[in-house]
Amino acid sequence: MSDAEDPIAPSDLPARFAMGVVMIAVAVATVWLGGWPFRILVFAAAAIMLVEWAEMHRVPRLWAWIGAALLAIVLLGGAEYLYPAGEAPLEVEPETFAPNWTGFGAIAGLALLLGAASRRPAMAGGLLYIGLPSFALISLSWVWETPVFWILIVTCATDTFAYFAGRAIGGPKLAPGISPNKTWAGLVGGIAGAALCGWLIAAWFEMEPFFLWMGGAMAVVAQAGDLYESWEKRRAGVKDSGSLLPGHGGVLDRLDGLLAVALVTTLLLMAGFWTG
Repeated sequence: MSDAEDPIAPSDLPARFAMGVVMIAVAVATVWLGGWPFRILVFAAAAIMLVEWAEMHRVPRLWAWIGAALLAIVLLGGAEYLYPAGEAPLEVEPETFAPNWTGFGAIAGLALLLGAASRRPAMAGGLLYIGLPSFALISLSWVWETPVFWILIVTCATDTFAYFAGRAIGGPKLAPGISPNKTWAGLVGGIAGAALCGWLIAAWFEMEPFFLWMGGAMAVVAQAGDLYESWEKRRAGVKDSGSLLPGHGGVLDRLDGLLAVALVTTLLLMAGFWTG
């Protein structure tokens, strides 16, 4: 979640707070509903992020919409084929996520096709950057919606605690060449907040040990995702990925950390870290 420690003008606070409440309410409701409501939300967010990515890299809008159509093929059609919305796994183990490799491979193939057709390597990178974590979230929701809640809480805690720790403590900058307002104090605060909130959610829902202890590590992943998007924006010479969300910037600005956490969490579970 980019520029989490940037100062916010007092006039922006009401809009930022209201939009934050709306986004959290929509996310929680669709995760709880699962199935097609969640998949449609994930696809819609992914499509908007890809459009923002294309505009950030000065790619004609036509290729962004073609990319969004390709995302629909995988995130809606492909996900339904591999993870039917009306079914649920009998048990959860690493093999449960095996179809992800097929989904990831399809996204990689479509990304190469889009990059070659548009002659814009940035579009191939954008489809991978946005498509892989989005598919991962859909697979997690199909298995069990609670890990998706955990990812949302850990990412939100990272952003919130990093902001307040960075503003209250200040100190040395984390990556001044990429995001001048982020501090090491903010990173430590984000790790502490994510570790605490991740543990509380995992304990409350009696989740596997992986979720009890990985909140702090995922805060580092979220910050890395944040810094990567900040680096891309700096290269492109823009402050925000878009202006769709009042007080927040673009959708990609809000979900950059979530993309990283969703993908890394899913890959670790696929590797066998889902233990009961």
